[in-house]
Amino acid sequence: MSDKPTIVLVHGFWGGAAHWAKVIVELNKRGYDRIRAVENPLTSLADDAERTRKMVRQVDGPVVLVGHSYGGAVITEAGDLPNVTALVYIAAFAPDAGESPGGITQEMPPAGVAGIVPDSDGYLWIKQDEFHQTFCQDLTPDEALVMAVTQKAPVGSTFGDTITAPAWRSKPSWYQVSTQDHAIHPDNERRMAARINPRKTVELDASHASLASQPQAVVDLIEDAVNGTAG
Repeated sequence: MSDKPTIVLVHGFWGGAAHWAKVIVELNKRGYDRIRAVENPLTSLADDAERTRKMVRQVDGPVVLVGHSYGGAVITEAGDLPNVTALVYIAAFAPDAGESPGGITQEMPPAGVAGIVPDSDGYLWIKQDEFHQTFCQDLTPDEALVMAVTQKAPVGSTFGDTITAPAWRSKPSWYQVSTQDHAIHPDNERRMAARINPRKTVELDASHASLASQPQAVVDLIEDAVNGTAG
């Protein structure tokens, strides 16, 4: 057992814990033997934050919380637990108090917003034939097909759920911007990154799915957070 912290990975909309597959393998290669990936229900911010808190509370020792996409809102809401030492945002929402992912998106709509459609049950989907271009244009067609077919649709109202007390105000943070993001506008990411005053910001020439297309660079940033809060 290493003395490294536990890395807890939090997925966003239209995916599950398995979206972190390549990051998990890369972390393991670098000697991280305590990795957890939350499987959020995507039913409300409160539900998702509580699911994440439960996992963090199960960890004995320090935790680095990593959120992708909407997962950034989840770690913002849930990241104030005492054993959380750092927050890492991967092409993610980092809302302030009273803000929601939907409100932030409307302020600066991304290129792929038209590909998001509701169904008759109130869930939001990315159209399968637009998923590759909207979410992960730098992955192979086969990888995009699997992501499109297995996408985990959020309850639409979750987009409007607002943050209460943002954890980035009290926890050191790191941020990765995807410059070719079609799901969150890159300038929105830059704006949120600047506002949280992260210890480090990196820009990757990547789609929204940077966690899958550039896992080594994503893990580099996670390691920077680990080293930046060690001891």
